Amino acid sequence: MSNTLKTITVIGAGGKMGMRISANFQKSAYQVFYVENSPKAQEQVTAQGRELSDAASVVPVSDVVILAVPDIVLGKVSEGVVPQMKAGAILLTLDPAAAYANLIAHRDGIEYAVAHPCHPSVFLERYTKEEHADAFGGIAAVQHVAASYETGSDAQKAELSKVISVMYGPVEEVHWVTVTQLAYLEPTLVETVACMVGAFMKEALDETVKHSGVPEEAAKAMLYGHIQIALAVAFRATNPFSDACMIAMEYGREKIVKPDWKQIFDQKELDIVIARMLKIDAIKR
Repeated sequence: MSNTLKTITVIGAGGKMGMRISANFQKSAYQVFYVENSPKAQEQVTAQGRELSDAASVVPVSDVVILAVPDIVLGKVSEGVVPQMKAGAILLTLDPAAAYANLIAHRDGIEYAVAHPCHPSVFLERYTKEEHADAFGGIAAVQHVAASYETGSDAQKAELSKVISVMYGPVEEVHWVTVTQLAYLEPTLVETVACMVGAFMKEALDETVKHSGVPEEAAKAMLYGHIQIALAVAFRATNPFSDACMIAMEYGREKIVKPDWKQIFDQKELDIVIARMLKIDAIKR
């Protein structure tokens, strides 16, 4: 396989992620083809000045084919796309769940990779309004990307990094891991834990206002500021938590956190959550 990647096809170009990454590719030097089946989504693509292509015409000539479609249909979509790909081309998915569950169609001579954005760090130094407004990433705020390309050489990874850095740009660094490691990062670390905690904090805010009568704006001000300081202390040890705070934190653990919570890092538990996400009975090995 040539290390130079020049031609890219985005399948699902009119979806949420498809529109995000297409906006960045549209400004790049790559030759990019946009494929979308939904009539409504097709209108979104063409409204941005992107010409639609037929998959059967462009997939066979593409160095990289990106599947920007929901996890639950990745298997089915890949079954139609992979047979059309040229030898040595890379099939790139945006989430690890389907790849981890072995739902992606395989064929000898095709390379497989996954790349998922880390999103701009809560600790990122931001200097412009655009950077402050870009919570998701891919517009103005710098982010990292976690990616898997287990069969790729260092040279191939370096070339694919260029594609990934455009797709999710601006990107500071692409971190190479295995598919299984990427699955531990998402869903386990960031969805099972971090996103759950974020939603839990919103519930706690609502309950505080409901049960104490504290004005909502006062509760938000207290919580939003303390989220920042809690993360700074926990992750950067800028200052220690006070003795009284440590006592309250331990009380919170006793009341809220199950003693055996770390079992979520057992691979059998990872299999369970991914199977639920993909709406399948179980992960097949």
